[in-house]
Parts: sequence; structure tokens; C-alpha cells
Amino acid sequence: MAGKLFEYPFDTVKVRLQSQPDGAPLKFSGPLDCFRQTWHKEGVRGFYRGLSSPMVGAAAENASLFLSYRTAQNATKSLFFPHLTKTDTLPMYALLTCGAVSGTFTSFILTPIELIKCKMQVQNLVLYDGNERSYLSPSLATATSSPGIITNVTQSRPSSHMPRTHRYIAMSISPSRPAGAFTLIAQVYRDSGIMGFWRGQLGTLFRETGGSAAWFGAYEYVSSLLRRRRVSSDRSPASGNTVIESTISGAVAGIAYNLSLFPADSVKSRMQTESILSADGVGTDRGFWTVARDMYRSGGIRVLYRGCGMTVMRAAPSSAIIFLTYECLKSLDL
Repeated sequence: MAGKLFEYPFDTVKVRLQSQPDGAPLKFSGPLDCFRQTWHKEGVRGFYRGLSSPMVGAAAENASLFLSYRTAQNATKSLFFPHLTKTDTLPMYALLTCGAVSGTFTSFILTPIELIKCKMQVQNLVLYDGNERSYLSPSLATATSSPGIITNVTQSRPSSHMPRTHRYIAMSISPSRPAGAFTLIAQVYRDSGIMGFWRGQLGTLFRETGGSAAWFGAYEYVSSLLRRRRVSSDRSPASGNTVIESTISGAVAGIAYNLSLFPADSVKSRMQTESILSADGVGTDRGFWTVARDMYRSGGIRVLYRGCGMTVMRAAPSSAIIFLTYECLKSLDL
């Protein structure tokens, strides 16, 4: 939880950079400009919008990743490598597969959490250029008490005959009191039903499947390399990793995870926030490949890597702490 408090401002900046709409002037020239504008216009609270969602989901995410990874390892040993003992390590290709399975499973837990988080993180961006109309589609503007801001959710309740992309925008938002998590949850459910919470699932699936394979694979490879090097140099026991080995391996794993499929995360963030940040305030139903194509056409490969450098830098220490904790718990054989 302490790690989330440290890294969350960087995540907010990353999501805001990724979510800037195509065909509109960029609100931020880069990470530092995003930090500066967020601090100037929203203060420290601006960096922590939507924190409640990942705080609740952080434990579920890590528990799901490591539990499914260990379960996949045990099943793989039993089915394909019965000659290996409990302490023997699977081949690297098998570990990569187990990591991918773990990420696939976890992606279905993460998508709803990240959907609400991303929406909360970008709500105030439409106020940066003074164009508060961005919160509304034109057909809903007459339902508000002031131009562009809905202040009475019952007065502007979406009707069933509205197009789905228009109904989505009818929610209670104001500059001083952005919509909270429960308001957004209720709105997503009213608009799209239970499946609406998995918008961007394909992006999360790509990111977590490939990213988790790279995350666990990089950790296992680097920790094994460091362990063998230590054993060959001073002939110390090879039963486990030292604190330094786990820290270095975890940091490398965090870098590998974010570099592997960062564009998929960018597309996912765009899909989950475009209903709020689109030029006319109307959400769209574009699919993953359509959003990816439009993003690439608007600015090339660089658009898909906005915020990547900063994300990699904060991921290294965070991942190191996670794996160090994992090794400590694993040594207890819980």
C-alpha cells in the first residue's frame, strides 16, 4: 500500500499523457509539463484522483498474479515434468508460459479496477483549456444548470432512446467535485451493463499476458544468473536468492514488464477515457484495433509510448519491493 502512495502520481501522469485525444492540441508537452500543470491547477489532490480503486485492487492484483503463477508452475511440473522435485526449477520456456497464464487470469480482475481509476484520473483535464463543454454531448447540454457542467444527475438522467455513446456522458461532474468511484460505477452499469466494466479488456489481456511472461521470466532469468555467479565465485549455498539478488532481479523484471507491451496499455487507457476527453464529450464504441490504428496515424509510434520512460523508472523500485516481499513470504513456505 505504501508503494502505491509513492508511485500513484506517476501513474496519473502516465494515464493523462496516454489519454490525450487524437486531432486536438496536446495539453501536455511531456511528463514534466504534466506534473507542472497538475500541481498548478489541481494541487496535490490532482495526482491522487482515483487512488481508492487501485488501493482496493492492489492486494487482489498481486495475490492473483503470484497465486496463479505458483499454481501454473505446480500444474506444469505435475503434468509435463514429473521427474522434477519440489525445489527444482522449470525450464525457462515453461516459466514464461506460466507467467503468461498468470497474466491472462489477472487481466480479467484488473480491467474493471483500471477502468474506474483511469476515468477518475482524467476527469479534470477538460477544464484545463477552459472548455467545460467537453463534459457533454450537445444533445444533453440543455439539461444542465450551467454551460457544460451537469449538476443534477436526476434532471439529466439518460433516457433509453438516447444512443449509448450519448447516454454515457450524463453523469454528475463539476470542477470542484468530480464524480466519485461509486458514481462512475453506477453510470457504467446503467450505460453498458456488467460487460461495460471490461471495456479495454483486450488491451489489458495483451499487456498482462505478454507483460507477466516478461516480468516473471526476467526475474527468474536474472536471479538464476546472479545465483550461479555467486555460487561459482565463493561456493556459497545455492538454495535461494540474497536480498541484493532479489532486489536487482525485481528491478529488471519491472523494466521488462513495461517495455514489453506498453503500446497495448496506451490503447487501453485511450479506450477507457475517450468518453470523457473526446472533443464533443461523446464516448465512442471503437474497438482495440481501431483505436490503435487511429493513434498510430495521428502521431506514429511515439504516441503509443507516451509516458513510457517515466513509467519504467518508477516500475523498477516498485517491482523490486514486490519480489523481495514475495521471496520473504516464499521462504516461510506458506
